[in-house]
Amino acid sequence: QDLLDSMQNCGGCNLACDFCQNWDISKTREMERLMDSADPRRIADEALRTGARSVAFTYNDPVIFLEYALDVARECRARGLKTVAVTAGYVKPAARAEFFSQMDAANVDLKAFTERFYRERTKSALQPVLDTLVYLARETRVWLEITTLLIPGENDSDDEIDAMTRWLAQHVGPHVPLHFSAFRPEYRMQHTPRTPHETLARARSIALRNGLHHVYVGNVHDPQRQSTYCPCCAERVIGRDWHLLKSWRLTGDGRCAACGTTLPGVFEAQPGRWGRRRVPIRLARPQPDRVSGSGG
Repeated sequence: QDLLDSMQNCGGCNLACDFCQNWDISKTREMERLMDSADPRRIADEALRTGARSVAFTYNDPVIFLEYALDVARECRARGLKTVAVTAGYVKPAARAEFFSQMDAANVDLKAFTERFYRERTKSALQPVLDTLVYLARETRVWLEITTLLIPGENDSDDEIDAMTRWLAQHVGPHVPLHFSAFRPEYRMQHTPRTPHETLARARSIALRNGLHHVYVGNVHDPQRQSTYCPCCAERVIGRDWHLLKSWRLTGDGRCAACGTTLPGVFEAQPGRWGRRRVPIRLARPQPDRVSGSGG
């Protein structure tokens, strides 16, 4: 019954996380907020018009609207645009294969590394998510990254982070980027404190020690730990400060400019300059003016 009660409020996600960081979007029932005419072709056309290079499905888990996401992805590919799925990875094998066949990249939220946490805090299960990670890493060409939101007292112990990153190094691969993000009090966990910066730094150190090459921290200001380093010579190849690229030491074909090592990733010849800029887009078609008058 607890599961049924929680899932009634899950909205645009098939998990029911107590700590949802965007619950006002993913769990909303206010449909008037979502009434723009988001035709797949219009989405792709608007992305192209604004100079975007990709379209991301996020905030609401795209496996919930799989058929629609696939239609959008096909329209994007027809125009040379990439598509990115931001997902919890909680999906059965048949749907998983169909969905990711049209995606170019995925960021999978690995909520924790215990079945207890998944059962109690998300009303789901860990193993299907691990299966998705292995599938993406071993059976597809989808570019994969992983994000874990570290919550004080819930999933941030050294032992759990050690076990998780050892598993990732062995089963997913050391080259797959891992992001540790800071929790902020939200939804049903508003009395849980924010994640200390030191916790993120410690988790990153454990992951690097266990063999992962590209580990980042998020939701904090930390240019050093948000930058990308060559796993061979330790040169800083991409310097980041939040959304800004501060330095770029990659050749046109994605190699370290210092030692020539090929970096895993999807790179263009020149770095982007979009930064923190946001461009609002409205997809609603203009409605014709209504004319009223009296008969004569």
